[in-house]
Amino acid sequence: MEIEKKFLIKSLPSNLGQYKKKDIEQGYLCLAPVVRIRKSNSQYILTYKSLMHGTGNSISGVRANNEIEAPLTKEGYEHLREKTDGYIIKKTRYLIPLPDGHTGELDIFEGNLKGLYFIEVEFADEEDAAGFIPPDWFGENVSNDERYANSFLSQCASLDVFLS
Repeated sequence: MEIEKKFLIKSLPSNLGQYKKKDIEQGYLCLAPVVRIRKSNSQYILTYKSLMHGTGNSISGVRANNEIEAPLTKEGYEHLREKTDGYIIKKTRYLIPLPDGHTGELDIFEGNLKGLYFIEVEFADEEDAAGFIPPDWFGENVSNDERYANSFLSQCASLDVFLS
């Protein structure tokens, strides 16, 4: 199970070069349930996600999903990439250690989503998520705003969805 919160940020950290990063490309084969393929640096992954019902939704601002990941070969990824719906998402993910011991995953999007960025924090359980106090540089919690789901973003030709 994946339990996470997603936040806008007030400003990008000025020292991003000091953090580990992943160059990510991902596409979606299905949106309900979510079936995603991802290239993360030199790793290739197939992911199945389905929203948990009755769990994780009891705490406002938390998203809980069943998530299963399996490795892919480069050839398998490239074959499936041709079958994705919508747009391929390209982003750089910075892994930022937070003072409370959690890790923030800051995504900075490229291509048709250039200018979009947000940070996700994953939690061990709902209690851990409920007790999380975001750092001052975090902005609004958008965990329950579907516009910030990568599967939704894969269907967007531009950031126009955020202008309405």
